[in-house]
Amino acid sequence: MTTTIRQFTSSSSIKGSSGLGGGSSRTSCRLSGGLGGGSCRLGSAGGLGSALGGSSYSSCYSFGSGGGYGSSFGGVDGLLAGGEKATMQNLNDRLASYLDKVRALEEANTELEVKIRDWYQRQAPGPARDYSPYYRTIEELQNKILTATVDNANILLQIDNARLAADDFRTKFETEQALRLSVEADINGLRRVLDELTLARADLEMQIENLKEELVYLKKNHEEEMNALRGQVGGEINVEMDAAPGVDLSRILNEMRDQYEKMAEKNRKDAEDWFFSKTEELNREVATNSELVQSGKSEISELRRTMQALEIELQSQLSMKASLEGSLAETENRYCVQLSQIQGLIGSVEEQLAQLRCEMEQQNQEYKILLDVKTRLEQEIATYRRLLEGEDAHLTQYKKEPVTTRQVRTIVEEVQDGKVISSREQVHQTTH
Repeated sequence: MTTTIRQFTSSSSIKGSSGLGGGSSRTSCRLSGGLGGGSCRLGSAGGLGSALGGSSYSSCYSFGSGGGYGSSFGGVDGLLAGGEKATMQNLNDRLASYLDKVRALEEANTELEVKIRDWYQRQAPGPARDYSPYYRTIEELQNKILTATVDNANILLQIDNARLAADDFRTKFETEQALRLSVEADINGLRRVLDELTLARADLEMQIENLKEELVYLKKNHEEEMNALRGQVGGEINVEMDAAPGVDLSRILNEMRDQYEKMAEKNRKDAEDWFFSKTEELNREVATNSELVQSGKSEISELRRTMQALEIELQSQLSMKASLEGSLAETENRYCVQLSQIQGLIGSVEEQLAQLRCEMEQQNQEYKILLDVKTRLEQEIATYRRLLEGEDAHLTQYKKEPVTTRQVRTIVEEVQDGKVISSREQVHQTTH
């Protein structure tokens, strides 16, 4: 931010009398400021004065700017000495030159305004541009991104559900596997029991065979003993003696034989019953365990197929998720690049627009200053012309005491960033 104080100072000194050759006029001005500066002196002598005590006032300006435009207006001593027509002609020529320069500046300013207006029409966003397709495309892309995000969330939820289901199936598989191992251990134990029962059965069968052989042997011995006893009884002489009754060996042997046969039959039946009961029980357990093992194997096969299908689906969902994430990242990167390009273009256009506004404000201030200077010069020239005409009409032969009037006009303008903040004018007049 720059602040410039421009000061325009013009001073006029008038010395007049009522007679010819009795007065003189001297005018000077000074212009200082941020745009340029200049000074001029205008003096005249020739005895022209005002009979009514009026004053002759004239001023000059010098203006310079960055564009190289400038004008100067002044006079030399003895302005009225060469004749009024030549002086007026000189003033008119200078005024015409100044007006030509002002007109050229106005034309340049108009041309610059036309160029700025054309640039605005070319660069500035006009009503002809319709960004609704871009907004529609952006909205569609945002909807697609939102849909892809929702689909991604659904896929993640499905993946979590599949993972939980896989964990559940894994737990069931481990439980069934432990149950299968337990059943197999029970089957192995039952097989050992079956082997033991088989050995016991074989042992019992051997015992039965031994008992049968012993029974046959006992029967044979019994027959031999019976035959021997019969032979002995038949060859003896019956002698009656008063003695105690003898022992009936046949009856005793028959009783012993009956007891052994009953015992052997009982043992055989008990062994057969025990063997058949154990065998039937083992067969039932083996059948039950076989059914359990078969059902466990079928369930394990079904769980294995289900787990493989879930793993395949999980891999497909993971690949779909990776592809969707890649496409989403690519879309985001592409639109981020486009957005950054659009933002850069908007920033450059705004910067150019601000620069053009600053230049327009600067040109406007310069134009206002030139217009103000032109107006002041025209007013002072008109005043000077009226004074000259009034002096020609009021020349008299009476001579009065010389009167000197000095008038100092100071214009102070404060300019900040090409804008006029404040302007004040001070007029100081002394007469002696």
